[in-house]
Amino acid sequence: MVKLIYEAEMRANLRADEIGRGPFGQRLIFNVIDGSVVGERLSGAIIGAGADWVLLGDDGFGRLDVRLTIQTIDGAHIYVQYNGLIQVTPAVGAVLGGGDTSTEYGDQYFFTNPRLEAGDERYGWVNQTVFLAEGKVAPGPAVVYRVYRVVNG
Repeated sequence: MVKLIYEAEMRANLRADEIGRGPFGQRLIFNVIDGSVVGERLSGAIIGAGADWVLLGDDGFGRLDVRLTIQTIDGAHIYVQYNGLIQVTPAVGAVLGGGDTSTEYGDQYFFTNPRLEAGDERYGWVNQTVFLAEGKVAPGPAVVYRVYRVVNG
């Protein structure tokens, strides 16, 4: 039986660039300004270049395509890439438009599948782990995820 084990909370603070409507939908780029990861085995800061290239469809969902780097508190660098779906509810739209009320986990369909890649042997375990994250949107704007690792039960 598959189990989800809580690994960390990840927060990414964002700045939006609107590209506009193209042939596949409304394109937005949410540049990752900074952020944090806080967990028992994985903690650090989001550093360097990173962004979420979002495609908003007419069905009310955003298709996420994200890349970023975590620098752990002990100096390792971990590359993170994920895809996912966010349901753009009126509450999500309000926060992304500058509102000051966070959504909560479960208020909208918002899930990603982070793939972590580390060269530092202390974090080699992330290279053989499947992760699932549940998200919410916070003022700033920012995204906040509860990240889980998938294990055999």
